Amino acid sequence: MSNFVSGWYLLYTKPRREKKVADRLSEESIMFYLPTVNILRNWNDRKKMVEAPLFPSYVFIYLQQLQDYYKGLDVEGVLQYVKFGKQIAKVSEDTVSNLKILISRGKYLEVSSDYFEPSKKLLIKEGPLSGLTCEVVQHKNREKILVRVNLLNRVILMDMPISHLTASHFPPAIIT
Repeated sequence: MSNFVSGWYLLYTKPRREKKVADRLSEESIMFYLPTVNILRNWNDRKKMVEAPLFPSYVFIYLQQLQDYYKGLDVEGVLQYVKFGKQIAKVSEDTVSNLKILISRGKYLEVSSDYFEPSKKLLIKEGPLSGLTCEVVQHKNREKILVRVNLLNRVILMDMPISHLTASHFPPAIIT
């Protein structure tokens, strides 16, 4: 970590330890972001809405100084930082901001690692996601908007009225 740059990074955690890692980062006064969604879980005797991480085993962390890097690694449940080669992967501020917007709007968000053929880019012109670029795809026999999260090789799918979309005339604001 010789060329430290403050900003958002991504921690990879042990399975089902995201909330404990987030709690520990909070105790250490380190800024983090754990995007969560409410999902319906079915058990034999009941159904219940539970809060679950949008990206299982990942927590976004904001490193202000090099010391925070090492504090993040020392948190129980953390395995490593997400890396490209030997460099830890920096996450853009826009990515985190866009995710926060999607989560605040997304009652019906779905994350998928399935491959979707690139389709025509559309601009969301109305509502809380106004300004984001998306694609419209067929998924489970329904039209959904798709926003790509390239850093995690995932896509976020959600329902949105087609009337909120318009043809995009500028480069897509893909979340990387």
